[in-house]
Amino acid sequence: MTTAPAADQVRLLDVQALDTHLAKLAHQRKTHPTLTALAELTARAEDLTRAKTAAEVLVSDTRRELTKAETDVEQVTTRAARNQQRLDAGAGSPKDLQALGHELESLAKRQSDLEEVELEVMERMERAEKEAAAVTDQLEALQADVARTEAERDEALAGLDAEIAETQTKRDAAAEGIDSGLLALYERIRTQTGGLAAVALRGTATEGVQVPLSLTEQDAIASAGPDEVIRSEDYGYILVRVS
Repeated sequence: MTTAPAADQVRLLDVQALDTHLAKLAHQRKTHPTLTALAELTARAEDLTRAKTAAEVLVSDTRRELTKAETDVEQVTTRAARNQQRLDAGAGSPKDLQALGHELESLAKRQSDLEEVELEVMERMERAEKEAAAVTDQLEALQADVARTEAERDEALAGLDAEIAETQTKRDAAAEGIDSGLLALYERIRTQTGGLAAVALRGTATEGVQVPLSLTEQDAIASAGPDEVIRSEDYGYILVRVS
């Protein structure tokens, strides 16, 4: 049976308590609510960024469409004005003047159609700009939430990191000088169980976690020397006898 000074075994309980606290702190750091909140906010921000890009592209495309429509109207208006001046001046043969009159009628119809197109594009342009502005406002508000949550996260994690560092220092001090074989056994068991290795045993009852002991185990514990390392048959924990 493995042996280690009884005092070192008792000190192992302090190391276990600090290791358990470190594990809890690490879990708190990994699962802090601000991390989940940030993940959700970031995902929403990415969606809004894509929506903002799409809205800006639509505004740009519609602006080009509006520019073309305005140019088309301007060209027809200019040509109609020029023809009207020629008609008013009576320059040309009667046949030419008659042709100008017919062309003016066609240009007037063309201008009316183009102005309707221009108006429709202007309305779409207004809607696209409003949508782009709304998405931009939402994104800016969300980015402010992200910045605020990041500050909360940084503050919370800094506090946890400080506590982890302090607890680790205490843990190192608690483990210093403990029998190396006992400490190695403790670490090996912790790795196997996921964290728990040393359990206080008062009489035949464990503390902190319930570990059933058979009658055979109880008899072996009762007859064991103070420096003998007792281990649970079912779980492999180190059972540290305390008075």
